Order: sequence, then structure tokens, then C-alpha cells
Amino acid sequence: MAYTTIDDSEAYFQTALHTGTGSELAVTLPGDTDMQPDFTWIKNRTQTYSFRLFDSVRGATKLLYSDIADAEGTDAQGLKSWQSDGFTIGTDGGINTNTNSIVSWNWKESATAGFDIVSYAGTGSAKTESHSLSAVPKLIIVKNRSANDAWQVYHGANTAAPETDYLVLNTTAATADAADRWNDTAPTSSVFSLGDGDEVNTNTENYIAYCFAEKQGYSKFGSYTGNGNADGTFVYTGFKPAFIMWKGTASTQNWMLVDNKRDVSNLGNSLNDVAFPNSSQVPNDGETFLDVLSNGFKIRTTEAGVNSSGEVHIYMAFAEAPFVNSNGVPNNAR
Repeated sequence: MAYTTIDDSEAYFQTALHTGTGSELAVTLPGDTDMQPDFTWIKNRTQTYSFRLFDSVRGATKLLYSDIADAEGTDAQGLKSWQSDGFTIGTDGGINTNTNSIVSWNWKESATAGFDIVSYAGTGSAKTESHSLSAVPKLIIVKNRSANDAWQVYHGANTAAPETDYLVLNTTAATADAADRWNDTAPTSSVFSLGDGDEVNTNTENYIAYCFAEKQGYSKFGSYTGNGNADGTFVYTGFKPAFIMWKGTASTQNWMLVDNKRDVSNLGNSLNDVAFPNSSQVPNDGETFLDVLSNGFKIRTTEAGVNSSGEVHIYMAFAEAPFVNSNGVPNNAR
């Protein structure tokens, strides 16, 4: 039996680094495979600009920020278009200040890769919303485009009954229980449920939902329990991660994000440049938080936000390469 249906993760996810010019700029993704993104999440690594989020469903120049609750705006000098292997940006300083270092994370919308972008209008009453994943979403991130409401996050490994709970992407808040988010109803392979909370379902207001399902050898949305020790937990994903984002669920800790393009060490196996999606602060290149392995990652810090003893940490991860390809052949560890 084939281990994965996605041998080439670069067809669906790529991290790109670019240096700002202050003038309109075409950014080419670095992978060997061309990919036209549908979702681009950008952070200035040099200055404390907010994270910018753009997607093809809302349309180019339509801007949201992951670290603040602002309603959707239009940024004519933001991301102006997507191309067959990248995107074009204008002069917005948050993504193109001259000489500044910028990172972007880019996803292709595809049921094959378990990613669907859903735009919907609120009704003010509990309802279901269709998605096209043909699989149960393990991660749903929702933003009210019309109002200054906080980002809402459903994660399938959050608690024993994740449909009753939610996290907030733009704050450090711990998991909270509220029936008005997901209507205390687990998502299915065709729909996800919404309560009547303003953050997810105000009448006549517009929303965007980023829905992810797991794909073996390519993506994983799980959890691990910290041990408070520098010899931390090993987390099995089934692939060598290219991107990992995590959050402690029981305490007020930052969301944290690492990737395999920014400042890696130990022959590219230690990721030590962490960004904080709930904060505009400059990413921190310092302590090694974890090592990436051919089949997962290993925690290497006592930092509470990564490895608080006894605390459950949820994570999302995407692959650099599967541990075993579709022909059943193991990939070489690097």
C-alpha cells in the first residue's frame, strides 16, 4: 500500500524568502516545482509590521492580519496578483520595505492536498457550511471579514471534545469552551458547523474559513504533551517537516511558527528562527526549539511556550518530503 499520495509537497506548499525593494516586485517561489498559490501569509522579518494574509477567494489586495482583529481592508500596494510560480507585491512596507527581509508561506487550494478556502455569509443562527475536502477537517481558522472580531480556531486535537472549544489566533489566550463557535458539533467530510457567535456567524456579515484535512505524508494536525526537559518529546508526523506552527492550549502562550528556510542550523535540521503569528514582533533567531527528522520533530527546549511540563500543545505541520513515498520507498533522511 502506498504511504502517501503526495510525493511532491512543493506542488502544494512552499516557503519563500525575499528582500524588499520598495518598488513593485515579482516574488518567485524557490521550489523545483512551479506552484501558483491561493493563500499567502507574509511577515516582515526586519521590522514590527503585522502579518499580512491574502487569498484568491477574497481576491488580491484584500488584506487581513493574523495578529490583530481588524476587519478586512483593501491594500492596493499589498499582494497585487498571483502568478504560475509566485506573486507580485506593491510598495506596502509590511511586505516590501527596501532592504528588509521578508518571509511568506504559500499554499495551493486543493482537495488532493486537503486545503479548502470557504467564503460564507453569516445568518445569526446555528448552521452548517459546506467544504470541498471530501475528508474531515482537522483545522479550521475563521475570520469575520466585516468586523473587528478575533480569529477563531478549531483544532481536532485541542481537547477530548474539540468541537466544544476554540482558540484565538491573534492572542495568547488559552483554550476556551463556547457552544456558539462550532455549535458543539464535530465537522464532517462535507460540512463544518457554526454556532451563533458574532466571531463566526453574525447575520449578513462576511467570513472566510481556511479548512485543512490531514494528508498522509504531507500534513499533520496533532498534539503533544510537554515534559519541561531539553530532551523533549518526539512527535511523529510521517514526514520531514518544512513548516510547524504550535500553541500551548492550557496557558497564555504565544503561537509559534518555524520553517525550513529561515536561519536553520545543524545541517538544516534544527529550526531556531521562530515567528509569532499573534504578534507583530520581529521573528526571534536564537534558541533552538526543535530538531526536524525524516519522520517528525523532536523538542529541544525547556521554553514554556514549546514544552511546558504536562501541557498539551496543538500543532500544524506540512512536509518537506514524505517519510515513505507513493512507491513505498523510504526517502533519505537529511
